[in-house]
Amino acid sequence: MSRSLAALVIGNSKYKKAGKLKNPANDATDMAAVLTACGFSVTSVVDGTHKQMDKALGDFKAALKGHDVGLFFFAGHGVQIGGENFLAAIDVKTADETEAKHSSLALNKVIDTMEAADTKTNIIILDACRNNPWARAWRGGEERGLAPVYAPRGTLIAYATSPGQLAGDGKGRNGAYTAALLEHMATPDVTVEAMFKRVRNTLSATTAQKQISWEHTSLAGEFYFNLSVAARITDYGAAALGDDLFELDTSKKSHKIIASLKTLTWPRQNPAIDEITPALIAKVAADTLFVLGRNIYQSAAGNANSAIAYINDFTAKTTGTDKNDRKALLDGMLFEIFFDKTGTLRDQPKFRRFNEVFDLQRFAACKPSFDFIAACLLPYAGRYYAIPGKGHKVIADVRLGEKEKDAVLEVFVAGQQVLRRDSDDLPAWDDDEDKIYYRQRSKAQFKAWLEEELIVPARLLKIGYSRDVASGETLRVPMGWTCRLPA
Repeated sequence: MSRSLAALVIGNSKYKKAGKLKNPANDATDMAAVLTACGFSVTSVVDGTHKQMDKALGDFKAALKGHDVGLFFFAGHGVQIGGENFLAAIDVKTADETEAKHSSLALNKVIDTMEAADTKTNIIILDACRNNPWARAWRGGEERGLAPVYAPRGTLIAYATSPGQLAGDGKGRNGAYTAALLEHMATPDVTVEAMFKRVRNTLSATTAQKQISWEHTSLAGEFYFNLSVAARITDYGAAALGDDLFELDTSKKSHKIIASLKTLTWPRQNPAIDEITPALIAKVAADTLFVLGRNIYQSAAGNANSAIAYINDFTAKTTGTDKNDRKALLDGMLFEIFFDKTGTLRDQPKFRRFNEVFDLQRFAACKPSFDFIAACLLPYAGRYYAIPGKGHKVIADVRLGEKEKDAVLEVFVAGQQVLRRDSDDLPAWDDDEDKIYYRQRSKAQFKAWLEEELIVPARLLKIGYSRDVASGETLRVPMGWTCRLPA
């Protein structure tokens, strides 16, 4: 089960004619991070002018094409004028209601934009029910909070508080409503309606029931911000995807082999690998083959020679097996690279035999397994320059020093400079964050390092240098620096 999700997130704090709000910019930044982790492609606007907000909505309209789900989030001043809601830009004109309307983003325009898109589900979240700071200057008087609106089919509109009521800035980094959202949004396998109920309970508790969130929904189907792998992938059972739950029955030969592979000792692993024959594979259930594949990979990553040879000769070793059995074995190997024993995405892939497994992508018979791992990783697309399994090439352009010609200064991928200091990996013996230390690497070692940093197979990574680099030349790479995308 794969999903394509797009979001526009706006947070306005620095209002020119209403003073600065403490939380909205933080709300937008943190919301964008959570949505990215949940698989959304996110566009963010912080402290947007009317022109910037209007352009962002236009870009969002184009981005929604081909997506299943659209989400719009706004934190900042929202005002009700004549029964309609407007989301105030930081340069909103406040002399009267008419000027305010025409220098703000109309909520109805957001709703119409999303309704016109061919998305199955649309979600609009508004942390914008603060009091109107300009009401006294307007002849119409104050209309408290935001007005209820019609939610088209397939749409959920969520407010920080009930219609006509007010919400205040939070005491910490985030507004009280957004803080509750951030607490619950990424909880695995909770429907969007159930998630908002949890938000309401948390918000009620943290504000002593002074602020009660509210939703208007006409959703036609179920939506989950965070689907666990077990919920998204139906090819295998939960005990196989999180193989610490897999119960071994050593009276079965296949289970006995898995138990031997789990010992992490070569004298037991190598003979066990040699027992994996096409005849054995034909008698084994898909879940067991998947777990067997996982353990073949972990044995190879631990340098068990027979496991390494089995991966390198995978197509020959599985000749004559049913295509679904072969797929289950390879699915397990690929899954082990990216997911731990609980079925949770690893912070860093298990990379040691990454290239050997991904070399199998060259064979047409192995394509279904690479489609499988790409589907598993799609919700985490923001962590990859190219989703592993898709077969997309990545080009990295490396700028070397002019005076210190062997020093790696910058690495560009898709036009972006991605080499950055990793604050968690500074040399333990020196806390001078401004000083750069270097590690010498051969050209081949640097390529291998970059493959791991970018999580790209060797055959799909092309590196260009700002000058010719000889094959035997040594480069200096900054210590404690990384090219990985932030998690």
